[in-house]
Amino acid sequence: QVQLVESGGGLVQAGGSLRLSCAASGRAFSMYGMGWFRQAPGKEREFVATVSWSGGSTQYSDSVKGRFTITRDNAKNTVYLQMNSLKPEDTAVYYCAAARGYTSGSAYPGDYHYWGQGTQVTVSS
Repeated sequence: QVQLVESGGGLVQAGGSLRLSCAASGRAFSMYGMGWFRQAPGKEREFVATVSWSGGSTQYSDSVKGRFTITRDNAKNTVYLQMNSLKPEDTAVYYCAAARGYTSGSAYPGDYHYWGQGTQVTVSS
C-alpha cells in the first residue's frame, strides 16, 4: 500500500513557475514508476509526465515538454514536478500517481494503482 500526498499548488500569473511535490508513504517507493496527471474542469484526466524508478528515464506530454521537469528523490520518497513558463491552459487539478510493476513509468492512467488527492494549480492571464 502506498499513500500519496501532493503539495505546492496555488495561483500564479502566466509565465510564472511552481514546483509540485508528492510525498509517498509505504514500502518500496523506489520500485514504483511515478507519474503526474492533471484534470481541468469538464475535461478528462490527462497525462503530464512520468519518471522511472531510478529517475533516469522520463517522458512528457507534448503540451508540457520543454517547460515541465519531473524528478524523484528515492531517499526522501518524494517526486517533484517543476513547472516553468506556465500558461492559463495549465490550470487544473494535478494528481500524483504510483504504478506498481511499471518501473519505467507509464503515460496511461490505467497502469497506476495509487493516486493522491490532487492539488489545484491556477494560472491567471
